[in-house]
Amino acid sequence: MEKKILVEVSARHCHLSKEHLDILFGQGYELTVKKELSQPGQFAANEKIKVIGPKRELANVSILGPTRKESQVEISLTDARSIGIDAPIRESGDIKDSAGCTIVGPKGQVELKEGVIVAKRHIHITPEDAMNYGLKDKEVVSVKIDTDQRSTILGDVVIRVRNDFSSAMHIDTDEGNAAGVSGVQYGIIL
Repeated sequence: MEKKILVEVSARHCHLSKEHLDILFGQGYELTVKKELSQPGQFAANEKIKVIGPKRELANVSILGPTRKESQVEISLTDARSIGIDAPIRESGDIKDSAGCTIVGPKGQVELKEGVIVAKRHIHITPEDAMNYGLKDKEVVSVKIDTDQRSTILGDVVIRVRNDFSSAMHIDTDEGNAAGVSGVQYGIIL
């Protein structure tokens, strides 16, 4: 059986804690939904922040909601190098001893001592789909992406199995551009 998976390109974004949202946008502020995302309950907010590194800044960085326990900035390796940050490649949420930056909103700014990562490519998958494909949580696989002129195989893809997921692979803009991903794209788990 072919193990087909939707491939989504995840652009640079930030997840904010409630504490940091209050500092950046004002006490009691609530994010407003711009667009629902493929993962249930997740959304891109209308609000944006600025991410500042030692070399330069990234303006208009999207915020994904809802708020989280800890703030986290996810950028590509190209972004990290351009702003002068040595961001490690990690799974989302693994921010201990990662890079820091300054994040700026309309009402204030926050100095993150850690929290800037390059998200490790991964597949969100439901338990049912994982069982059908013979996959296990934390398993590492490769995925073949066929495009017109830049087909590629991406290795080191982490499987993440949870009941509240919708099955989809997430790669960053560097990886999406390298494979020529545009529009709706599917890959094959090898």
